Amino acid sequence: MEQMLMDFLGGNLVTLLVAALIIISIFLGVRIVPQSEKYVVERFGRLKSVLGPGINFIVPFIDTVRHKVSILERQLPTASQDAITKDNVLVQVETSVFYRILEPEKTVYRIRDVDAAIATTVAGIVRAEIGKMELDEVQSNRSSLINQIQTSVEDAVDNWGIEVTRAEILDVNLDQATRDAMLQQLNAERERRAQVTRAEGAKRAVELNADAELYAAEQIAKARRIEADAEAYATGVVAQAIADNGLEAAQYQVALKQVDALAKVGAGEGKQTILLPADALDAFKNAFGMLKGGK
Repeated sequence: MEQMLMDFLGGNLVTLLVAALIIISIFLGVRIVPQSEKYVVERFGRLKSVLGPGINFIVPFIDTVRHKVSILERQLPTASQDAITKDNVLVQVETSVFYRILEPEKTVYRIRDVDAAIATTVAGIVRAEIGKMELDEVQSNRSSLINQIQTSVEDAVDNWGIEVTRAEILDVNLDQATRDAMLQQLNAERERRAQVTRAEGAKRAVELNADAELYAAEQIAKARRIEADAEAYATGVVAQAIADNGLEAAQYQVALKQVDALAKVGAGEGKQTILLPADALDAFKNAFGMLKGGK
């Protein structure tokens, strides 16, 4: 009986050990990887594979999940570094970089501290790029500068299995002396523009005044031309009348003028002295004769 009991216990123990081994093997051989991570698997200390999201199988007791790497986008802490522009102005640039790990096998085996490495790379690239530009270009072409920095950083970290998703220049600060100099320059530029505006206004006023005088002169000339044309027309009419009716028409016109002048003189208050030429009566006689003859 004792022997049978010992055999039963021994058989159950082996069964239990086998069952435990199977459970442990399943536990060690099945890996469920979250969507936001990748697992780096080693076999005897060497890279074996990279497990993606979902259910994965490895060889238990031989393969080991050595690194669990997040593939979420990461943001480096805001960094500040000094740089000197092409026109020798010292600026302090604040930058921020976003990245994510695409190939964790490169990241874990080629670089120890990826954040520090990217920060150092960004600082060097920022200094190099700003050194190629003048201060005004740094201020006005910030988007272009950001694109250049991002492209350079991407090329530098390509061997680390990293993708730089975004690079930002948060601020460009100047020292107080440079700010004061820029303020003086800005005030001088404003004053120059004001002087130019005043000069252009004075010039425009002179031009408008000259245009007004020219217009007035043109109108006076037109009026004189119209008056001259009227006189010429009247002279032409008289000349045509003389040509058609002879000397009598001219004498008739002169007689009418004399009569009209005497009538105006006689219309006074009666206190004036009227001097008549010697041939005044003859003039009246001729005028009445012509009027009578004309009728």
